Parts: sequence; structure tokens; C-alpha cells
Amino acid sequence: MRVEHIRACPSWRNEHSRNDCVFINMDSSLPGMRGLEVARVCAFVSFQYRGEVYPCAVIRWFDKVGDAADEDTGMWIVRPGYRANNSPEHAIIHLDAIYRAAHLIPVYGTEFLPQELKFYHSYDAFQTYYVNKYVDHHAFEIAF
Repeated sequence: MRVEHIRACPSWRNEHSRNDCVFINMDSSLPGMRGLEVARVCAFVSFQYRGEVYPCAVIRWFDKVGDAADEDTGMWIVRPGYRANNSPEHAIIHLDAIYRAAHLIPVYGTEFLPQELKFYHSYDAFQTYYVNKYVDHHAFEIAF
């Protein structure tokens, strides 16, 4: 059995924050990305209610661009979700809704990247991202 670590750390290795992206199971009766959404984990939290502990994650949603994968790459494109008032769209979900980690690749465009851009700015610096189904065979099987 494989173990996968999903991280939401304000200070990764005493340097920068690390907030991994995940697939969220929205409807297991739908195939592939039609039943999944993508989100970035901001924090892991839990609370107790009537003696039961509920493990949760605070997430920031990504919205799908279009209703199918990109024709050229075969990968879905997502963008950070925003509410009607232009504030980022966050939610609190139960950990059982997280299917597995997701890997996003920025859609770079045609301009050069600024030299001061660091790898840990990636999820904040771009407007759209490819959902990388080629990262491993598990992602390939679900991100179609």
C-alpha cells in the first residue's frame, strides 16, 4: 500500500509555506474529472461535536475552465475560484472527501517569467493551470 502525504504548512523546512493541491470527490458516479474538483489545502483542522471528532481541511477551490480536457494536451485546465465579490472561494470539507493529491502545471503563456519568481510562488502567480494527469499512473486513470 502506498502512503501519500498532503501538506499544508506555513513554514516548510523553515523557509516558505507549502500548500498542496488535491482532488475532491464530488460525485463518484461520474467518470474522471466530471466527478472530481480540484482544491488547494490551506490548513488541516478538527473539531469535536457531541463527543465525535471531525477531521477537516480548509481549502481554496479551483474552477474548471470548459467542460472537457484541453484538446492539445489532454489535460483539464483550472483557475482559482472567486466569489461574486472577487474574494477567494474557500470551504471547510471533511478529510474523507479528499481523493488524493493533485499536481498542477501553470499555463505559462508567451511572456518571460520574472527572475524573482520562486517555485513556491507557482500557485499564486498564474491565472490558469493544467491538471497534470501524466504525473503518475493513478492520476492518469482519474484525471480524464
